[in-house]
This record gives sequence, C-alpha cells and structure tokens, in this order.
Amino acid sequence: MNQLVFKNNNQAVTSSRNVARDFDKQHRHVLEAIDAIKRVAENWADLFFETTYIHEQNKQEYRQYLMNRDGFTLLVMGFTGKAAMKFKLDYMNAFNEMEKELQQPRVLSDKEQLMASLKLTLEASEAIEQHNERITSLEETMRIDGSEEFRIRKNANRKIMKVLGGKESPAYKELNRKVFSNFWRDFKDHFTIPRYGDLPKKQFDQGVRFIELWQPSTSLLLEIENANNQQTMQEVI
Repeated sequence: MNQLVFKNNNQAVTSSRNVARDFDKQHRHVLEAIDAIKRVAENWADLFFETTYIHEQNKQEYRQYLMNRDGFTLLVMGFTGKAAMKFKLDYMNAFNEMEKELQQPRVLSDKEQLMASLKLTLEASEAIEQHNERITSLEETMRIDGSEEFRIRKNANRKIMKVLGGKESPAYKELNRKVFSNFWRDFKDHFTIPRYGDLPKKQFDQGVRFIELWQPSTSLLLEIENANNQQTMQEVI
C-alpha cells in the first residue's frame, strides 16, 4: 500500500509496513520496536492494532501493525537524519489531511442514497403496518360507549313495548319481565357476550339491526296475543 495514511474503522492510520518502507527499516525491526513499546506503554491498545497481510510473492500471511497518529509519533520519535525528518513531516501532513477528510460529512453515492431511501421506505411501511395492526386490535377489543349503550337500551325498550302492545296493554302488565328477559337472552346469545354493554363497537350497527328484526318465539307470541285478547273479550262481555 503506497498511501501514507489511510482509513480504518473511521480513523486515520498508517501501517508498520509503510513505516519500514519509508524510513528504510526492515519490517521485522519495526515490529520489534512496536512490541517493545507495548511492554512499557499501558495505553498501547489505543495506539496500535495488530493485524495480518498477505505477502505479494509467496502468498503467506504475516503480521503487521496499524497505528494512529499518536502511535506513529511514539514509534518514529527516535528516528534521526534528514530523510527521517522529511518523512515525519510528510506523515504529519498526511494524518492532517486524512483527519480533515474524516471530519467532513460524507456524500452518499447514488447507490447508497437509493439504499438509504429504500431503508426509510421499508421502515415507514413497517411502522404503518404496526400502526394498522394496533388499530385492528383496538377495533377488535373496543366495546360500545355510554351513548351507544343508551341507544341500544332505548331501541330495545321501544321494540319490546311494541311487541307487547304498549305499556297499557294486559300483556305488558302480565308478561313484560318475561319478554324483556327473552329479548336480552336472545341478544346476548346472538353476539356471544355476557351483557349487552359488552357489544363490540364494530358490531353496534348489527346490534341496532338485530333489535329492529327481533321477534319473540312463537309460544311467547301466542302468550302475548292471548293476554291481550282476554282483555278484549272481557270488555265485550
């Protein structure tokens, strides 16, 4: 790698091989120097990172170190000579440039922008789906409110009164409890609920329609007719 300083894990670094190349050192000697620093520097893990590379000729794997600015400075501070000073300055400039580049907001490529857009779209779709699931769950479990309970009860009373022939009818006086009991039993059985106030909100309109269409059983209807007919016969007599 000819580049003096490069990026690694969003950090400006150089390698022990670069140092050996540019400061005219054998790589094994540079490794020994870093190993010596590791033995005395408690924070060496913040300065150096051991890794490997593949040799271009024999394709064997060898170890090397990556180092940040502080690790590089500590390593080469003892290197002397005119050439060494030049390369120290070159590396300092390279570190400066790379760190400036890392601090700049990165411009996304077209592919990265597309992927980011797709990710946002997917996240938005998932959020909408979760929102819809919560709404569906709420709709499934929500019960009718107080005003809807009042309307159900009022419509039921009106229907039962009509079936009995009115509040002044003999059937109402004799059978109102039985008819009311039969109606609410049929209502709760039809919607499979313990009390009419537990009617699911989404079934409110069906509840209103049930009341409109409800009729007592044939035997109960005959009882109502007989009660009202007996009164009529008494009045005739």
